[in-house]
Amino acid sequence: MSQYLDFVDTNYKPTKADLVCLFRFEPRKGVSMKEAIGRIAAESSNGTWTELQTLREHIRKIRARAFSIKGEFVKIAYPWQLFELGSMPQVYSAIVGNIFGMKAVEGLRLEDIEFPKIMVKSFRGPQFGIPGVRKFMKVPKRPLTATVPKPKVGMTTEEHAKVGYDAWRGGVDFLKDDENLTDQVFNRFSARAKLCAKMRDKAEKETGEIKDYFINITAETNEMVRRAKIAQNYGFKYVMVDIVTAGWSGLQTIREHCQDSKQAIHAHRAMHATFTRNPKHGLSMLALAKCARLVGVDNIHIGTAVGKLVSPKQEVIALEREIEDQQIEENLKQKVLQQNWHGIKPVFACSSGGLHPGLIPYVMNMLGNESMVQLGGGIHGHPGSTYGGAKALRQAIDATMNKESLESAAKRSENKELKVALSHFGYERPV
Repeated sequence: MSQYLDFVDTNYKPTKADLVCLFRFEPRKGVSMKEAIGRIAAESSNGTWTELQTLREHIRKIRARAFSIKGEFVKIAYPWQLFELGSMPQVYSAIVGNIFGMKAVEGLRLEDIEFPKIMVKSFRGPQFGIPGVRKFMKVPKRPLTATVPKPKVGMTTEEHAKVGYDAWRGGVDFLKDDENLTDQVFNRFSARAKLCAKMRDKAEKETGEIKDYFINITAETNEMVRRAKIAQNYGFKYVMVDIVTAGWSGLQTIREHCQDSKQAIHAHRAMHATFTRNPKHGLSMLALAKCARLVGVDNIHIGTAVGKLVSPKQEVIALEREIEDQQIEENLKQKVLQQNWHGIKPVFACSSGGLHPGLIPYVMNMLGNESMVQLGGGIHGHPGSTYGGAKALRQAIDATMNKESLESAAKRSENKELKVALSHFGYERPV
């Protein structure tokens, strides 16, 4: 197995043009540590199971190299020439292609990727990002808000639009489809876009606020483009894509389309936990989120730490920093590599999954105002209806921004919806 050891070089110093991956690895019993990581580097670049007569020095020169080994973690450097610039599908085919099926490892997890400048500059990044979205929504400071009509599927188009209207007029910024609502027989995409646009216009006139819709265009790629055009024709500034199920190819196509249509992209992470939840095998949500930023989404779900889905606080905070900051410092305790974003715009962190007004102070203290909160049942489960739930959410946000406790704010007559919400939901953390 000496050919694998050629891919292990602890004296190697990565160049500024190298892509660097941080892997957690667990060799199979009977396989040495160096052989295991050599296999990882070889299979993800230009090595294989046997010595090759076709290997030339110019080929060997651009091999991947495992250069830093600390316990169960290894850093592997890949020369940029191994990649097709501007192609996220090819990047993933390379660095996480065959290696997760290798017999030589019991467990393997890609924790983070550090992209060099030459690769960062080959992707568009967000068209709007946080500053652009705030500008067209005319919301300069507070967290933005969104809601999914619940039940998430089964409503007729008329029922869906009515719930959206009640949420909008109660103070929610964005109506949002859930991940599994696209174009079903009970709620067709085109009809939903048309009627929700009508309700949006009505809500905007009544509230004096700008309203929009994360309408789910996820489908076959050409159909996604067609649906994005429909959304644009009705004046919606956003589309929503289930980025894992649609895949990097579909997302990149939509990002190219949205450059011309001037639409922002809301990224839902549906299906991510199939490979991000296991701490010993798969791909981290951090790696997924930063690649989505590179491709060019404007919002992405990152979890809540207190909601119904698995999302540890440390992970949520690391995700927010990764998608918002320009310079990320290496922190191997948190399994984070350094990253210079070279001007790529920041992305809104969307906190969602089991939230209600009583949890807003926790989320805002964790993520700050440069965030987006999305409540479903926490709005539509309000005893005073969707309208009351939407008002309670805004009241909770206003109180938190003013550094006032929710209990104190709820005592005022103008915040009766918040009082009802606290009585109903309390500060419960769903499980």
